[in-house]
Amino acid sequence: MTLDVMFSIGLLIVLAKVLEGILGRFRLSSIVAYTAAGIVLGPVAGLIEPTTELHVLLGIGIFLFFFLIGLDEIDIAGIIATIRGRFFVAAALSVLISLFVSLSVTTDVFYDFGLGLGFTEALALSGILSLSSLGLVSKVLADEGNLNKPIGIQIFVTVLIAELIALLVVGFTIGEHVEEINLSSVLLLLAKIIGFTLVTWVLSSRVVPPLIVLLKRTLQVPQLSFGLLIGGLFVVVGISEAVGTHGSLGALLFGAALSGLPYQLRQDIVPGMRSAAEGLFVPLFFASAGLHLSLSFTELPIATIAAIVVIPLFGKFAGSVAGALISRLDMPFALATGLMAKGVAEIALLLVLLETHVIGEDIFSLLVLIMFAYILFGPSVINYAVDRARPPERPRLPGSIPASLARFALDDITVNDILDRTGSYPDPRVSVRKFVDQWLVPHQSDYVVVENGEVTGIVSLSMLRYLPKEAWTTTKLETVARRRTPHAWPDEPVEDVLQRMTENALSVIPVVARDDESFLGTVTSQDVVDLITLEARGAH
Repeated sequence: MTLDVMFSIGLLIVLAKVLEGILGRFRLSSIVAYTAAGIVLGPVAGLIEPTTELHVLLGIGIFLFFFLIGLDEIDIAGIIATIRGRFFVAAALSVLISLFVSLSVTTDVFYDFGLGLGFTEALALSGILSLSSLGLVSKVLADEGNLNKPIGIQIFVTVLIAELIALLVVGFTIGEHVEEINLSSVLLLLAKIIGFTLVTWVLSSRVVPPLIVLLKRTLQVPQLSFGLLIGGLFVVVGISEAVGTHGSLGALLFGAALSGLPYQLRQDIVPGMRSAAEGLFVPLFFASAGLHLSLSFTELPIATIAAIVVIPLFGKFAGSVAGALISRLDMPFALATGLMAKGVAEIALLLVLLETHVIGEDIFSLLVLIMFAYILFGPSVINYAVDRARPPERPRLPGSIPASLARFALDDITVNDILDRTGSYPDPRVSVRKFVDQWLVPHQSDYVVVENGEVTGIVSLSMLRYLPKEAWTTTKLETVARRRTPHAWPDEPVEDVLQRMTENALSVIPVVARDDESFLGTVTSQDVVDLITLEARGAH
């Protein structure tokens, strides 16, 4: 790199971080500060222009950025646990309706607004306009103490699912295949993506974590875990590009697959990676958005500007409300405002479309300014809608709490902090009829079966549906109990235990002593929700 490039990078980073501190006092997003740094040093002062060398760093920035989104926000196990429920239906409908409405602007099927995009390019842009920002909505809910409330949990889970669906659509359409698309190419590409996803998922979630632990113990090299993970990230990105999807989708999947890393391993790796991302690559990445901003969008026809501003906004809100109403979720309008959260990932993906010449600087500048408006005004609108929502007497909650929700409140908290040591538990020789009559409690679907201080198994009410009621009197619990069940240690982080419960589709887990594996008590998902409530109240 030349001296001029190094000087430009230094100026961008210093000004970006300084503005982050200044604008943060006015509760403005760091993304606004980073982009403002690019605007000041680029279009305003004319000191820096986008160069090839800068683009190399931008590529690293976008991959790190989406990797961290996958690692911290996208909880696949939690999504799978709720995929059959109303929340998945609401999220999917909100994305599909929004996509369809946005396509009326990005294509010339209904009216030609002069964007000049092919269908797959138009679909990619529509996918970006249909995105919901989990990072923004979770911060808004947490700041106002709403993340622990039923409406907060509903919004979090629905936005989580919607964000993944939209990101998959965008990742599919911004790859190398966008030039021409037909049925055979779509089927071939889908097969490649499915194969790539499955292999990446298995290797990342099952092979990489224990391999890192083994190499760390054997080689004892400083920062080995960090280096292996960074190297693995770029290998996955390269394979993703070769398959035909954009590398950001590969980075996202790699991060999501690693979201279940053991707590200690996360603590060894994530802080360093986050420091590199937040201190260098992410500020530089979003500052480049400011370098590309211009007033060229004012040369667009007024009808085009109005359509890009209004129609996707209407489609997103209409789709969100319709999805919530059709799924019969509580407080649909509050839920819809949560799905309207936008900002961070959208600007990142718009930069990708700009760099690949899918859109020009005029459309890019207009859309980035629209995303700024979402970042500035979205939090107030979401809080207003949530505060005015009237919760029903029995609010519907997802069947399981995603582990990604717990990360906002459960840092450094162990099982001992919420362990119930006083509960009573059914004996394996109790009949199913007696169990149903005497042991069932509201809002609990799994029950630990204990005999002489040892765990026999776990009985799930869903399994009883396959047992004829006439056999309930003569059938013992030990017959229908799930024998090989996961357990927790009392000194484990709650985050790890919640992840294990989610992966095994359980709402309760037995806790045993490390020395003799004697039964100590249980932890339920409701205990975790209660703990999140207490932590949020303590923070405010």
